[in-house]
Amino acid sequence: MSSTKTKTNDSKGRKKEVKKETGLGLTYKKDENFGEWYSEVVVSGEMIEYYDISGCYILRPWTMAIWEVLQVFFDAEIKKMNIKNCYFPLFVTENVLQKEKDHIEGFAPEVAWVTKSGQSELEVPIAIRPTSETVMYPYYSKWIRGHRDLPLKLNQWCNVVRWEFSNPTPFIRSREFLWQEGHTAFATKQEADQEVLDILELYRRIYEEYLAIPVVKGKKSELEKFAGGLYTTSVEAFVPNTGRGVQGATSHCLGQNFAKMFQINFENEKGEKAMAWQNSWAYSTRTIGVMVMVHGDDKGLVLPPKVASVQVVVIPVPYKDADTQAIFDACSETVKSLNEAGFRAEADLRDNYSPGWKYSHWEMKGVPLRIEIGPKDIANKQVRVVRRDNGAKVDIPVVGLVEQVKDILSTIQESLFNAAKEKRDACIKVIRTWDEFLKALNDKNLILAPWCDEEEVEKDVKLKTKGELGAAKTLCTPFDQPELPEGTLCFASGKPAKKWTYWGRSY
Repeated sequence: MSSTKTKTNDSKGRKKEVKKETGLGLTYKKDENFGEWYSEVVVSGEMIEYYDISGCYILRPWTMAIWEVLQVFFDAEIKKMNIKNCYFPLFVTENVLQKEKDHIEGFAPEVAWVTKSGQSELEVPIAIRPTSETVMYPYYSKWIRGHRDLPLKLNQWCNVVRWEFSNPTPFIRSREFLWQEGHTAFATKQEADQEVLDILELYRRIYEEYLAIPVVKGKKSELEKFAGGLYTTSVEAFVPNTGRGVQGATSHCLGQNFAKMFQINFENEKGEKAMAWQNSWAYSTRTIGVMVMVHGDDKGLVLPPKVASVQVVVIPVPYKDADTQAIFDACSETVKSLNEAGFRAEADLRDNYSPGWKYSHWEMKGVPLRIEIGPKDIANKQVRVVRRDNGAKVDIPVVGLVEQVKDILSTIQESLFNAAKEKRDACIKVIRTWDEFLKALNDKNLILAPWCDEEEVEKDVKLKTKGELGAAKTLCTPFDQPELPEGTLCFASGKPAKKWTYWGRSY
């Protein structure tokens, strides 16, 4: 992967080689300058390359491999739910886009428009989809006529464009990103409600089981819900280093709002005219950015084994006068047996880099497990195994290697999740008063507070906390509600509290 870099950019490559030999892979430290650290990690870890249009990024194979793992999991799960994949065009006309006023108002500043074809001005400008409700639903009204046409359950894997102007950040806020978007229509609200939760559970699994990131499942406030929808549920992650929440993925019940707008009507079993109930739901490449932020360290990326493009890298460690070929053969043999057992393993047999440089390089790329093989290891019929997450080293006999690797990778996956959960939980502050709220906010916490559930109160909190770091807002009301003792008052208004809600700053 990096060998081309050395050839095309020798002086720079050499400089970096020496630098990495002395263990100085990154210029910035995660705890000292998080923003610069993050930008450096995603580039040095070969996940992205910056592009010449601000807010747009090249996703390199190291990233796409992770996206594909998530895609394979999610695609298989939605197919079990009888949801089918389709593809709709990238472009949408202005009159269709403007049809759903509330919905499009939420996106208006971010919509990119095509106004020219070659040198000629288009008579009617064409928008590039920021999301696809208005692209798809005119056709739902055409395809849904009677109750037998329901449910209609479609998903597309595609890209969308949102012309962000505030702080583009790779993966987290970009002008174009990859995602899946599901759009479903049902005869009853009960069916729609059930699907919202089924999909949300899949999103939880993506974060917790694959990316090893703890999330909270909950409902968005009226102010923060999807514009034009009935209600929004989400999985919320948290980045302890910045004290910011991240909306990890959303599952919306759209109610009948869009059905009204786009005349998605059907004849029910009694022969009466009825309106469809609709959902939309999506997760994006933002998932990958959250993973980098949560697990990465001062040596670079730390990838959970379940999603890592390469789970095990095997590195030869030849000493002076050693039989290099025998060591290389042992490395290739190890990779072969691991690949045959279903692991994603590679050997780094490049002879223009020292073992030390290779260690740093693969640590930077976050490979979960490194296997080192030198002359002593061959003599002792063993290999040395080094974990990326905690640096633990252990010598393992070649005979039981496959089983041991399986156990170690599963331990790494689990301990990454546990460490992330411990860090996140340490940042959760339960507060009851405004002063406690401000202190917790300034200490970069995820705040759980009793709230009266009034929109004006939330707007007021946003206004009062507006500053350089951004205003505080509701993140979600968790489904898993702690007990709310009678007489508990809202931290912000002093009125009777109706629920516990998570608050904080967010990306």
